[in-house]
This record gives sequence, C-alpha cells and structure tokens, in this order.
Amino acid sequence: METKQLKRLPVGIQTFSEVIDLDCLYIDKTEYIWNMIHLSKYIFLSRPRRFGKSLLVSTLQAYFEGRKDLFKGLFIETVEKEWTEYPVLRFSMASGKHMEKDQLERYLGNRLVEYERKYGITNPAIDNNDRLTALIHAAHNQTGKKVVILIDEYDAPLLDVVHEEKTLPILRNVMRNFYSPLKDCDPYLHFVFLTGITKFSQLSIFSELNNLKNISMRPDYAGVCGITKEEMLTQMSDYIDDFATAQEITREEAIKGLKQQYDGYHFTWPSPDIFNPFSLLNAFQDHDYTNYWFGSGTPTYLIDMLRKFNVVPSKIGGSSVLASAFDAPTENMKDITPLLYQSGYITIKDHNKATKLYTLDIPNTEIRVGLMDSLLPNYVHEYCVEGGTTIGYMYLALLNEDLDEMFRLLQAYLLTVPYCDNANSEGHYQQLLYVIFSLFGRYVEVEVHTPIGRVDIVMKTAKALYLFELKLNKSAQAAIKQIDLKDYSSKFALSGLPIVKVGINFDPERRTIGDWKVEN
Repeated sequence: METKQLKRLPVGIQTFSEVIDLDCLYIDKTEYIWNMIHLSKYIFLSRPRRFGKSLLVSTLQAYFEGRKDLFKGLFIETVEKEWTEYPVLRFSMASGKHMEKDQLERYLGNRLVEYERKYGITNPAIDNNDRLTALIHAAHNQTGKKVVILIDEYDAPLLDVVHEEKTLPILRNVMRNFYSPLKDCDPYLHFVFLTGITKFSQLSIFSELNNLKNISMRPDYAGVCGITKEEMLTQMSDYIDDFATAQEITREEAIKGLKQQYDGYHFTWPSPDIFNPFSLLNAFQDHDYTNYWFGSGTPTYLIDMLRKFNVVPSKIGGSSVLASAFDAPTENMKDITPLLYQSGYITIKDHNKATKLYTLDIPNTEIRVGLMDSLLPNYVHEYCVEGGTTIGYMYLALLNEDLDEMFRLLQAYLLTVPYCDNANSEGHYQQLLYVIFSLFGRYVEVEVHTPIGRVDIVMKTAKALYLFELKLNKSAQAAIKQIDLKDYSSKFALSGLPIVKVGINFDPERRTIGDWKVEN
C-alpha cells in the first residue's frame, strides 16, 4: 500500500507567509478574519499561550498588506475584491517579560525603531507614547491610508508580576502610557487588533476605547484560535490515520486518545470542542501522546498565584460560577479563577441558561497531569527524578491491581523526603494522594458526599472504583471501620465496577504511611 505524502506540519512556525511559502498545513481561519474586520474597528481576543494568536495576527498583517498571492484557495479570496494595502504597525510584547521599569521602556522603544526608520523619523520624541503618536501620523501622511495596528500578547510584560503588589502598578503605568495613543489617534486608524491572555482593565484600553469589541466569549468566534474537532476530523484526517498507524491502534482509538489528551477547551457556550493546536501538531509530528503544552514552560506567576490564594489541588476546577467570576479583570481578582480560566488551565464545560452559571473544570489529561506535576513539590518538598520514577512504579502497581505494592513504594519514598510544612495534617496527605492519583491520569475526587458522610477520596480506573478513607495517627482498621459504618459503598453500587475499600493511616512523626488495609 502506497503511503500518502502529507504536508509539513507548521510546528513552531507563527508567520503566515512562511506557512504558505513552505506549503505547510494551514487550517483556514480567514472566514473569522473577514467577519472580524467587518464587526468593529477595535477588537480584543483573549486566548491561552501557544493557542495560535500570533499566527492569527500574522495572517491579519498579510491581509492588510494586500498580499493576495498568499490567500489562494482560502475563504477570504472568495469574498475580498479590492485587496487594499494599508500601513501596518505590528508589535509583539511576548519578549517583554521579567523586566524592570527602565528595561521595559527601552524594550518598547526598540519595538518602535524599525517603523521609525521605515517612515523616515530620524529625531524621535523621548516618551514612547509621543513616539507612537508621531509614527501613526507619519504612516498616515506618507501613504494616504489609515493605519492598522496589531498588538500581540499586549499583557505579556505584566503577567509575571501580577502577584507583586508593588511592581505591577509601576509596569502597568508604563504600558498604559504606551497604549494611550490608540484613543487619541482614532481619526488616523483603520483597524486595531489586540491579543492577550488576561484583561488588565486599568490599562485604560478597555475603559477609554469605548467601541472596543471583546470577542473572547462570542460563540461565533469560538473556533478562531485552536483546532476544532471538525477541523481535525476533516482537514487533518490523513494525519489521524498516520498517527494511528505509528501507534499501532485503530483510527477510532487514536481519535479517542487525542481527544482525552488535548481536547476539551470551550471559551464560550455553546462551543465546538477545541483542541490545543500546539500539542496536537506536535503529537501528529512525533506520533506520541506527550504533554507538549506544559513541557513548553509552566508560568511561574501561576504557581505563585496558587500559593497566594491558598488553592489546594483538588479545588482547581469543578466549580459553577457566573461569568463575572472567571472573566474578571486580572487586577480585581478576588480568587484565582479568572487567571486559571484565561490562562487555559480550566475551561467551560457546561452552562445553565436558567441560573446563568458556568461549570468550569480542567480541560484534559495533559493539563491535569501537568498541573499536578507542577504542584507536587508543595507536598514532597523536593520533587526529583527519583520521585517521578516512584510514581511511575506506583502506577504500574495500580494497573496490576497490587495496592499493597503501590503503598509500599509510597511509604518508602515519603521516608526519603525532607520535612514539609503541614505534614501533620490529614488534609496535607489527602491533597498529596489527590495529586499523585491525578498524575496517573485517573478520575479522582475528594470529599465525595454520601447520604451520611463524606468519602475522603474516590478514584476510578477501568477495573475498579476505589474508596479511600484517611486517618492520622490512628489505624487503617479504624479507617475501614468508618467506611463500613457509614456504608459509603452503597452510594456507588450502580457504578458497574467492583468496589475496593482502602483504609490508610499516616504517621505524623515519621511523615509517611503507618499502615494500610485493602478490602474488596
């Protein structure tokens, strides 16, 4: 059987012209672009990192530069008749991170230099807002056309200091000053498009640009970034077959596995299923289920903010809230929910029209495992390669239904871990087990209510449903006795799976498992 020649996957390529020139696979998003430019003069789009925002900005740039040749065969070619060339000022703030005030001022100034040379500005003003104003006027006067401004990752310089109460206002003022001409230069602007992860309302962009249209939660733009399930099944169908062949599984198994690993994003409701594009493209290229998105870097600000708001792992996701709770401006956050949602660590899973409540949860296995891996050091102090190996062997023991071996491994490992704060509380060990079981990629819940009590942990595998009761400085038998006394098993009688009762007693002095008992 002859192997079908597949187009190159645009892994790591964020420039539209390069994708087209190299004849890479391009998922056509130009219908969204056509609709956007006819929707409003000012548009803002929020999506998580590595979700295709930069490629979208680059595509807009090519369109407004009138590069008709790049759009052959795409939707926009069928509707655009004029292909007018506009002066385009495109700024990426993606590298403006980890900077002090003066560094950030210089960074912004350097973003202006290239265009100042292009439009013959040899003696620029001192302040960056004055420089941007002069640049817009120069581009307009020299071309006779209104100016297009595209700003990618507008909030990048602020995200890493979002938890720093002193630094954030200082850098926010720098960025507010830079963006201020967007309002004053309105008569000279044709189209303004900003992308970012979060909303910093005090930058004045959202308050002073009265006609700024935020399309982040509009159902008609749900698939503007990322890869929808329909796009994967149609435009990427051959790549699914190629992946399945390499994995030695069926096409249906491949789709199921890819969906579980990388799907599950919804930025509004109703919404098509959205796959993480960075992870999906890499998976097709490598023929493997790897945590690509998390592997590309866990933002330190996220872990810092989780600590600031005292968020325990089991409380990430699984909540029902009003839109105002997760779409709130970043600097007005009362809890971690807006940052988790806007950064892509939780997403919309359902919406109740009557109550207007949205259900938020972790999107997929990649995010769940990646998050728990990042949080595990909070519970074992110094998580290292040895710890990862131990968890791997624990998972193998679980697959073999050998819980005695699984707990022996954990018991031995915890004895090697340095002292950890709060290790003398039952809640500490409950969260530790929740993190580890989540790293297994299993369904796990804590504090599951029954008619007369709460099960500490419930874990579901393909073979069994495990009910865990935890005790501190008592006995595993006492834990089993509580499971029986409160008849926890009856709540799960219709699960269709064998129920396994597990009692675990932790020894606070030795900071490890004292004893355990397993009953089928």
